[in-house]
This record gives sequence, structure tokens and C-alpha cells, in this order.
Amino acid sequence: MTDAWIDVHAHYTPPTTPEQREAAWRSMRAACFLAPEPYHWTVEQTLEQMDRSGIGMQMLSNQPATTEALRVSNDYGADLVRCHPDRFGLLAALPTDDIAATMAELDRAAELGADGFAVTCRRNGVYLSDPSLEPMWAEIDRRGATVFAHPDAYADGVQGRPAPLLEVGFETTRTIVDLLYAGVFRTYPNVKLIVAHCGGGGALPAMSGRLGLLGAQAWVPNPNGLSTDEIRVQLQRLYLDTAATGFPSSLTAALTMTTPDHLVYGSDSGVPCSTEETIEANRKSLLEFDGLTPRQRQDIGRNATALFPSAAARLDGAQSAEVTA
Repeated sequence: MTDAWIDVHAHYTPPTTPEQREAAWRSMRAACFLAPEPYHWTVEQTLEQMDRSGIGMQMLSNQPATTEALRVSNDYGADLVRCHPDRFGLLAALPTDDIAATMAELDRAAELGADGFAVTCRRNGVYLSDPSLEPMWAEIDRRGATVFAHPDAYADGVQGRPAPLLEVGFETTRTIVDLLYAGVFRTYPNVKLIVAHCGGGGALPAMSGRLGLLGAQAWVPNPNGLSTDEIRVQLQRLYLDTAATGFPSSLTAALTMTTPDHLVYGSDSGVPCSTEETIEANRKSLLEFDGLTPRQRQDIGRNATALFPSAAARLDGAQSAEVTA
């Protein structure tokens, strides 16, 4: 069972018309994502599913492809949190293909009531390691904020298969490794980074040993002079969510790269590649994983309190009020 868990990987969609949902569905199918019908997210269905699963709060994120749509989405997400402050938190999306727009959204964080930020590994061709984003990382570091890094949700299919099946792992791994070599983790140590899908479907943790063995060798371009020990330490500092990766194949690898307190619960709800059945199957596998103690497995659902203290206080305050009522 879970009790008032915090789900760091949950998506939402601003209100759409049937025509817009139909167009999005056709676009997905053209990208090899064969969804059987248009997807429709609603807050009512989401809260009902959370109640059935014992999820106390979702940290909502949505990263539309255009800056205009992203700002509208952030505004709607902020409204959801205002209406349900003890059930939702907001990870305000940053349009990282445009540094001026990114800094503007960072400035709007207080107005939005954002609990943290969401970024795309490769947004419209721009990776998070791009030098143009140094001002963003500097400001996030100054705030000591938490950032959720998610792969490109709009990527084309590859070899006839949709990007969410395999490409999420490869793109995520390439991005985090490039951030490592670019010195972002060294320069901005106060940034707390959650990497979606257990580091890209577990791909990054699975590669971490190879990176430690070979990454500081003389034949590898290493402009910032990373040592083997620094590679290990910087990767260990990352947080990994369990969305669609609550299985021994991913979790065992994760625990070779980082520690149990850096695993946080994620469901990947609110998108057409996740159903209530797959979310529950993933959660069940996580709760049965014998590589962690029962206490450590339960703690995964609450480790995010250290990353989002204000959101956790809203959740816990509401629960305490219910108990004493």
C-alpha cells in the first residue's frame, strides 16, 4: 500500500476542444504512436485515480512545443494548484530553446506559485547542455531549486516505433552525459535534478559503470578535466524517478549509481502512453522489489519532500487537518 505519496512525474493538459484532440491524435499516429483514440486529460479523473492509488500529491508538468503554448500551460497549471493546493504542485516548464523566454518564465515563478521547474532534454533541437543556457542554470543554482528533466515528448518515431518506447532512454542518457562533461553539475552544485524514467528507462544507470571506467581516459574529450571519482560523485547526486521503471532491471542499475534516498516516485500519468493498469503494475513491482527494504520502498513515495518542501507542507497540513477534524 501507499500512503500520501508524492508523484513527481505527472502530466496535465490545458482544456482542449474535440477538434484539437483529434488533430493531436492524428499527429501522434503519424509519429508511429498508435493510440486507439484521442486522449483527454481531466482534473476530475486524475483526482479519482490518485485517490484509488493512495497518491497524495502530483507535481504537474507539461511542456508544449511552442513558447506561447508553454506560457498558457504554465498559467493553467498554476490555476490547478490554486484550486487544489494540497493535491497538486507545479513544475513550471521552461522554453529552453529560447534563453530570453526561459529567463522570463523564471521571473514569473513567484507569480505562478511554482514549486520547481520542468525542462526538456532536447527542445526543438537545443540540448540542456547548450552554452546559451548558462544563465538559466546560474539562476536555478542561486535559488537552490529542483528541476525535472524529461525527454522530448514530440520526437518522431524511429524504425517504425514511437519515441516513448526506446528513444526516451537514449536521448536522456546523451543529455545527462553532456551536462556532466560540460561541467554544469560542477559549476552549479545547488541545482537538484530529477531525471525522468529512472535516468531514461534505466539506461543512464546501466551506463554509469562504463562511464566511470572509461569516461576519464585520455582518449575521451574531457575539456573540464573530469576525474573518475568526480564522474561517480556527480552521477550519484542525481535523483531518479520510477515512472515505468519500477522493475528490478531498472532499479538494480539505479542503486549502483545512486542511493535509495535519491529514488523518487513517478507514475507518468496524464499521457496516452500510460494507463491506470500500467501505472498500477509499475507501482506493484516497485513495492515488491527485494533490492530495497520495505521501509526504503515506502520512502520512495516520500523522498520528494526534501525536494519540494512547500508542496509537502501543503499536503501534510491538509492531512493533519483531516485527522483532527
